[in-house]
Amino acid sequence: MNYTQLFIKFVLGVLTLIFQINVFGKSNIAPTTALDQLQNYVLGGIIGGVIYNANISVLQFLLVLIVWTLVVFILKFAREHSNFIRSLIDGKPIQIVKNGQVLPRNCLSAGLSANELMFKLRSQGIYSVDQVKNCIFEKNGQLTVIKKDENNVRFPLINDGQINQDVLESINKDEDWLNEQLKKAGYDDPSDIFLGEFENGQVSFTGYKQK
Repeated sequence: MNYTQLFIKFVLGVLTLIFQINVFGKSNIAPTTALDQLQNYVLGGIIGGVIYNANISVLQFLLVLIVWTLVVFILKFAREHSNFIRSLIDGKPIQIVKNGQVLPRNCLSAGLSANELMFKLRSQGIYSVDQVKNCIFEKNGQLTVIKKDENNVRFPLINDGQINQDVLESINKDEDWLNEQLKKAGYDDPSDIFLGEFENGQVSFTGYKQK
């Protein structure tokens, strides 16, 4: 075995991992989306599967790392600028409990059995769905639970310039209403907003540019 080539491949793999973490963000350290998980799995597979293969040269290994880095960049860019691509890659949050009533069809759509649902609720100290006002199955497989006696709950209307249609529907509002709120706050378009929240009937916006 050529240990010099092995060492060079190992260094290149580590440097690529560090580069991706620093350039694309540190979310893949504690993955919250399917893309973060995929980035980790594929890069780990590339490094682990190729590093000991003497038939693959250092140049070929470097080209594979560059191609994968470009693929991750394109996917992340598309995900941040398109609701369709984001839904395709990450999926969408699914409401599984509404006003104390379980929505079985949504649970099945999320691949969540009744046993798994109750286990996840019990892990949050909830022993009956009657206590739940709203429960969302998030894109990372976790549950966001709003109890009936909870107040001051915030809903993200806009994330990264993209409107959350599901949130608008859950608060019985539409895009015309949201655009009107944006105009009142001095913004022209949802794409100007980094984060928009709805709380106690009021909206607040954080723009990309500080006012």
